[in-house]
Amino acid sequence: MTIRRVALLTAGGFAPCLSTAVGDLIERYTKEVPDAEIIGYQHGYHGLLTGNSIVFDAEARENAHILTRFGGSPIGNSRVKLTNSQNLIERGLVKPGQNALEVAAEQLKADGVDVLHTIGGDDTNTTAADLAKYLHDNGYELTVVGLPKTIDNDIVPIRQSLGAYTAAEQASLYAQNIIGEHRANPRMLIIHEIMGRNCGYLAAQATQYYREWLNEQEWVPSAGLTKERWDVHALYLPEITFDLDVEASRLRRIMDEQGNVNIFLSEGAGVAEIIEEILEAGGEVERDAFGHVKLDTINPGEWFANKFSKIIGAEKVMVQKSGYFSRSAKSNETDLELIRQMTDFAVQSAKDGVSGVVGHDEDRGDELRTIEFERIAGHKAFDVDQDWFKEVMDDIGQPWEPQPQAE
Repeated sequence: MTIRRVALLTAGGFAPCLSTAVGDLIERYTKEVPDAEIIGYQHGYHGLLTGNSIVFDAEARENAHILTRFGGSPIGNSRVKLTNSQNLIERGLVKPGQNALEVAAEQLKADGVDVLHTIGGDDTNTTAADLAKYLHDNGYELTVVGLPKTIDNDIVPIRQSLGAYTAAEQASLYAQNIIGEHRANPRMLIIHEIMGRNCGYLAAQATQYYREWLNEQEWVPSAGLTKERWDVHALYLPEITFDLDVEASRLRRIMDEQGNVNIFLSEGAGVAEIIEEILEAGGEVERDAFGHVKLDTINPGEWFANKFSKIIGAEKVMVQKSGYFSRSAKSNETDLELIRQMTDFAVQSAKDGVSGVVGHDEDRGDELRTIEFERIAGHKAFDVDQDWFKEVMDDIGQPWEPQPQAE
């Protein structure tokens, strides 16, 4: 197909892949389709609705490789749901009576976009599919090729989303400093709260990375520097369940023996119980434009701290969140390789006129392909049956069971 104009947008929360993916796409198009103009919609669907875009000029094309050195997104993100009309009206992005999908589609048409690359999660990419369908139904062909971005690694059926490896590595790095606080006070309880609304992948992977670092260190027990005090003593994920009383007794023993307890917590763990408590007390649960519970308003880390602190006899409690530290980092070497592989494939898919989301398809033997939009979904649960995860939990010594999955 003839490609005259390519548009890029990044949407949703940040992940350590956005800047790299934008840079890689610019570089690839400059090499493969040098005559095509490349634009970027500022702040994702926000910019698409308002017609706010930039053109990547000759300087940007020549220096696109520099983007891989940074985190964040050079063209900006936002959380905009095109089907939430009331929220869009309140934010001034559409007028009353307007169809946001139509407004966005007409902007793409007015801008003469032939190919749209969306770098985001399941909502971002399925929304792009809706735009392509609307334009097709109205006589305008648009190829949409998405790239899977989420540090939660919970996009169905994609094996590994971009940025998740780096985010886990950064969460481990964050913990290496924070857990040093365990000797700041007698009987310290430290809770490391890690992003992961519906999926415990990031917390689990960060724990594995942290314990790999732990196993590489040397210790001086006679000087008070012990591996046991720096270790992870509990890991809580949305996908596992445990007996609160049994767990409290286990942690109390650890506290009595060594004077501190370190917990790694996926922010999605215990959310159902927290919401139930809030509602029973007559409170309200705040939600965002996508209907997601605003986790920073219910504070899972604080909830677990309150549940355990008195029972285990903690004199001081620290709840530390690594989310923004992790998600805004630049891509690590593992992600750089994965991003380059996927962006190269995405450009070829666009040249072939094939729409979908690029990823290793778990239902097709992990084949790298452009996956059909209708098969893309969110909230993929972390697989707790993986051997490496079971080994981590065995080493921690924490009793657990898989959380029953809703049918």
